[in-house]
Amino acid sequence: MKKLFAEFFGTYWLVFGGCGSAIFAAGFPELGIGFAGVALAFGLTVLAMAYAVGHISGGHLNPAVSLGLWAGGKFPAKDLIPYIIAQCVGAIAAAGTLYTIASGKAGFAIDSTKAGAFASNGFGAFSPDGYSLQAAFIAEFVLTLFFILIIMGATDKFANSNFCGIVIGLTLTVIHLISIPITNTSVNPARSLSQALFVGGGPLSQVWLFWAAPVSGALLGGFIYKNLLQKHSEEAQINKSTIT
Repeated sequence: MKKLFAEFFGTYWLVFGGCGSAIFAAGFPELGIGFAGVALAFGLTVLAMAYAVGHISGGHLNPAVSLGLWAGGKFPAKDLIPYIIAQCVGAIAAAGTLYTIASGKAGFAIDSTKAGAFASNGFGAFSPDGYSLQAAFIAEFVLTLFFILIIMGATDKFANSNFCGIVIGLTLTVIHLISIPITNTSVNPARSLSQALFVGGGPLSQVWLFWAAPVSGALLGGFIYKNLLQKHSEEAQINKSTIT
């Protein structure tokens, strides 16, 4: 239960911090933080939770990450469903908090026909810059694949893992800098589901892509790392001896 609570609170903070920055601060007149600020907010939330709850639950905060680590042989299948449920509940709770806060401003309403409404993800008419379904799928697939490769490499027992949280946080920042104009950036099915539930309409009907693309990319990323990149103890010892 401690692991599940850690995933709940970690994912809550990710969505509250990342999506909250997009909803409240990104477009603030003259002082808005823009794409770069939102990207950094997502990266900083992951960085913080990597150190705050990483030692408790692993700090996945993302169903795609849990599935990718399972595919890479780093996470047991029996824990997948509980982790994914905890992540989704945490994300939805955070979206509910954001909705409650946003409702405190006179005239607040979510326009479900607008791209990026309430920090939602989308493609076509719901892409921030009008990118197609195919473009959105490729972007989410490739970015999640590399996210998993970097997570597994940074946390490998043979890697210098002291700064793995920083590496992972900065990677998520770069991912957002690339893909906010394309899909408003998901790479996290729980984050996409939570916002879409409050927006409804087109973004909710498109949320399937933001499960399918990140999950398939994560599964392939885990498989690639496990079978093509991961060093075994004997190889690591040889490389260490060569370096020293």
